[in-house]
Amino acid sequence: LDHKRIGIIYSIMGLWGGLMGLSLSFLLRLNFTDPYYNLIGPEVYNYIITGHGLAMIFFFLMPVIIGGFGNFLLPLLLGMPDLSLPRLNALSAWLMLPSVVCFGISLFIGSGVGWTFYPPLSSIPYTGVGVDYLMFSLHLAGLSSILGSLNFITTIFSSIFSQLSSRISIIIWAYLFTSILLISSLPVLAAAITMLLFDRNFG
Repeated sequence: LDHKRIGIIYSIMGLWGGLMGLSLSFLLRLNFTDPYYNLIGPEVYNYIITGHGLAMIFFFLMPVIIGGFGNFLLPLLLGMPDLSLPRLNALSAWLMLPSVVCFGISLFIGSGVGWTFYPPLSSIPYTGVGVDYLMFSLHLAGLSSILGSLNFITTIFSSIFSQLSSRISIIIWAYLFTSILLISSLPVLAAAITMLLFDRNFG
């Protein structure tokens, strides 16, 4: 798969995640239309809040802006035929599919946790497997983002060393620093989620 097809795959999965987040947002706003009558119960409201926030960040913004536009723009602006590590690029793209599927499953088989994650996760109302599916989904999405960021950094640095850095577009620098920030922050999130999984299942 070349970078254009992988960019299309990222965009399709991001569109799928965006539609899921949009539908959850619509349900939230529908619930707020009448302050005296709640259309959905508190447990359903909790997992709609959880799913809406995660869908918009991890399954819409990051796949579309980083994966979709990045795969189209980086080789074009750098004058390269493809990214430096095409197989790693394909792996990071296909990891998004089980991540989105696990996220969709988590919305239907368990309760959400509301705005916060850690405080209620070890309590009795959140002992179902829905939260575990959600955490596994975040693991896969984070791994996909780390692999894609490594590919972007490798591609940009290999291009910077072959031409003057003053001729590099500012959007390339933006992708470079964003990828570095993702690699710096996502392992911390993965460690926190792993800690929560051990706390829930073995604590």
